[in-house]
Amino acid sequence: MNYISTRGGTTAANGIHSADAIKQGLAGDGGLFMPESIPEITMEEIIALSKQSYPERAAAILGKFLTDYPAEELLSYCKSAYAEERFPGGAAPLHKLNDTIHVMELWHGPTCAFKDMALQIMPKLLSGALRITGETRTALILVATSGDTGKAALEGYRDVDQVKIMVYYPVDGVSKMQKLQMATQEGGNVNVCAIHGNFDDAQTGVKKIFSDPGAAAELNEKGIFLSSANSINWGRLVPQVAYYFSAYCDLLNAGEIKAGEQINVAVPTGNFGNIFAGYIAKEMGLPVKRFLCASNKNNILTDFLNTGVYDRNRAFYTTMSPSMDILISSNLERLLFLKTGAAETASYMKQLSETGRYEISASAKASIDRDFTGYFCDEEHTAAIIRDTFDIYHYVVDTHTAVGLSAAEQYIAQTGDTTKMVVDSTASPYKFASNVCRALTGDDTPMDEFDALERLSQVSGTEIPAPLASLKTKEVRFTKVINPCDMRAETLKTSAK
Repeated sequence: MNYISTRGGTTAANGIHSADAIKQGLAGDGGLFMPESIPEITMEEIIALSKQSYPERAAAILGKFLTDYPAEELLSYCKSAYAEERFPGGAAPLHKLNDTIHVMELWHGPTCAFKDMALQIMPKLLSGALRITGETRTALILVATSGDTGKAALEGYRDVDQVKIMVYYPVDGVSKMQKLQMATQEGGNVNVCAIHGNFDDAQTGVKKIFSDPGAAAELNEKGIFLSSANSINWGRLVPQVAYYFSAYCDLLNAGEIKAGEQINVAVPTGNFGNIFAGYIAKEMGLPVKRFLCASNKNNILTDFLNTGVYDRNRAFYTTMSPSMDILISSNLERLLFLKTGAAETASYMKQLSETGRYEISASAKASIDRDFTGYFCDEEHTAAIIRDTFDIYHYVVDTHTAVGLSAAEQYIAQTGDTTKMVVDSTASPYKFASNVCRALTGDDTPMDEFDALERLSQVSGTEIPAPLASLKTKEVRFTKVINPCDMRAETLKTSAK
């Protein structure tokens, strides 16, 4: 299967294979890679998947897209990435909240966030891509993070041969626990740097470096090329498609649905990657009735889905759900490509770059409306959802999952639709222990982050995840903070180490 650009620079006539797309990360014209067609999966195949383990399910879905990787190699990657020791209790288990809502827990991996679902296997896919393409240079993984991607990428790529990784994050735009996870990262090939500004500043800085031919030439002289671990890279996004099929399989096995029955899906999202992976699953044949796009106070996606206007010229809010504090949702470009084609998508992206705004056509909006509904949740309601979920169900959720649950509740109240609903749970509540504790107890007393872990454990009667508890004794290695304009120089300097 060939891969093409959302902006038309790489077409069916000159498309590249999946290994090249994963190695390259971003298309040469600044667009994102997409498969030239979406492979289909039958209900018979889904039923067969329901009888298999998560690694087997994931390998089958990956094999539909990554056709230049041997099937047995993909299965080996998946068995290693999703092994019990990496994901205690399972990779993507479902928790039944009530007769309608099932929570898909995507945070049982080594960094306690859903990004592990892709970033435990993505380094294996990249290593395979380097071998398949005959690449001898070192890959420099350049990452902008709003919190979870950075740590998951650092952990996934730690000490991987022929790879270096550089992560940038907004110094005041991640939780204390997220910052500590990155600052204490072990590994000889890793580097972390904070920036003054927000996630969009970090993401824009990274994209500028990717599109800078001078930087590419200087790195090439050192035997280095750039690649990405953000969801702009197809190798990061495609593993996420698998867990939507797995959730459907688990509902089948539990007798909650019958084969062919539709489900709804609610996804807390900022960069639109997680929900877009679900949409790809639907395009393949997964019976999904509606996707609920759940935003926090930075409700740019909600406004877009309601109006057809994307406008980042607005106030930016730092919230208790920092992984969603985003005003430039990169993966929305992929949806626009599927709905409007490359030329129209390129036009929208040009308008966004030049004016910070674009408005899609009426036909494009009508097409998106058939699949997506947007909701948002402010800070007060997020805290209330955390408290109510624990009071009613004795189940603890983090600040992002609460936003997804809010969208589900709003949709059900608005429509009366009791179709089985899968809500993505994207992080352990312990990653945001201070805010979760505050929501559960009403106590605003400032707490040390490790005191918050202990308090949450006491209040909820749940165990602190080992990867977070162990941070208390780890050495802080990375403390540098720079301005976004210095990211290029910092990247070139650290790449030489």
